[in-house]
Amino acid sequence: MKQEKSAGAVIYYIADEPLFLLLQNTLKTTYWEFPKGKIEENEEVEETVKREVKEETELKNLEIIQGFRHTLKWFFKFKGELISKEAIYLLIRIQKEDKDKVGINHEHEKFEWMSYETAIQKIQIKSNRNLLEKAYKFILEHEKQKRLI
Repeated sequence: MKQEKSAGAVIYYIADEPLFLLLQNTLKTTYWEFPKGKIEENEEVEETVKREVKEETELKNLEIIQGFRHTLKWFFKFKGELISKEAIYLLIRIQKEDKDKVGINHEHEKFEWMSYETAIQKIQIKSNRNLLEKAYKFILEHEKQKRLI
């Protein structure tokens, strides 16, 4: 069985609350997702995440939040062949002033910054909702700890 590995990111900035960047994918069906892409040969996960985020969103000033790593696994068929897919997600914070610097490539129709509540409603894929929930809880604790220091 063929195996594919990808890496991506849950991207956020802090306003009154965390706001999350979602991209609307329209290649085959329309759905909201986080930026991700295939890990290239000899590439580390962080390198892939930075490259994919830059390619898909044009964002450059990225702060990878240490301690968060979430892996999703699934199977799909492509041209009759069963493929095992693994995607590793990191958490990235950008500065509020960079939120308007987002651009999108040919893979996506549009982007939107969303509150947690809105994003949970718009994300159709259950494993991506679980990813967002885990990231949101991590962010709340991370930001709380930063204020205590």
